[in-house]
Amino acid sequence: MNTREAQLQAFNRLLDIMDDLREKCPWDKKQTLQSLRHLTIEETYELGDAILDNNLEEVKKELGDLLLHIVFYAKIGSETHAFDIADVAHEICDKLIHRHPHIYGDVVVADEEEVKRNWEKLKLKEGKKSVLEGVPKGLPAMVKASRVQDKAKGVGFDWEQPEQVWEKVQEELHELQEEVATGNLDRIESEFGDVLFSMINYARFLNVNPEDALERTNKKFIKRFQYLEEKVNAMGKSLADMTLAEMDVYWNEAKKL
Repeated sequence: MNTREAQLQAFNRLLDIMDDLREKCPWDKKQTLQSLRHLTIEETYELGDAILDNNLEEVKKELGDLLLHIVFYAKIGSETHAFDIADVAHEICDKLIHRHPHIYGDVVVADEEEVKRNWEKLKLKEGKKSVLEGVPKGLPAMVKASRVQDKAKGVGFDWEQPEQVWEKVQEELHELQEEVATGNLDRIESEFGDVLFSMINYARFLNVNPEDALERTNKKFIKRFQYLEEKVNAMGKSLADMTLAEMDVYWNEAKKL
C-alpha cells in the first residue's frame, strides 16, 4: 500500500467511526453545530500552544482533535442534506484552484507579495465589497489588528519602510503621554489602543508575529513566577509576607535559569 492509499484508508476509518458515534453514542448524538463551536475554538488554541512549544507529538494529537471536529460538522451537515465532507473538500479545492492562477492558469507572479495581492483582488472579484470582510468579528483584538493590517497591505495600503512605522510608534507614545497628563480615561484608552496598533504594525516589518511574541513572554513570566512561588513555599513562607527586594532575588535566579 502506498502512502496516499494509507492516508485515504485512515481518513475513511475516521469517517466510519464518526458514523458509529453519531448513531450510538448519547453525547455525540446530541451535538449540534452550535454546541461544538466553543469546543473547536478551545482545540484551536490547544494546537496553537503545542506549536509554540514545538511539541510535535502534541501537534499531531491536536491536529487529530481538529480533524475530528471538521468531520463532525460535515456529518451534522449531511443529516440535513446541507453539505457533506465531500462538499467541504471540493469547496476548498475549487477555491484554491481559482485563487492560484499562477499554478493552475497562465498568470505569472514575481514573488510571494504579488501572490498575496492577486489573492485579495480575486476575492473582491468574487463579490466581497471590502478586503477586510474576511476578518472574523470575533477574533481577539491583537490577532484582528494583525489580519486587518495584513489584508490592507495586500492591496498596497502600507508603509514603505520600517523606520516610518517606528516613527509612528514614537508619535503614538507621545500622544499617549499627553493624554495621561490630562487624566481623561476615554482619551487615554483611545491613545493606548493606537500605541498597540502601531506596535503590531511595526512587528510586521520585523517579521515578528505579535501574538506569538506576547504568548512567549506570557509563558516566560509564568515559568519565572512559578519558580518564585516554589522557592518561597519551600521556605514555609508566602509571597504576601515578602518584600519586593526579597522576591527579586528569586526572580533573578529564575531569569538566569
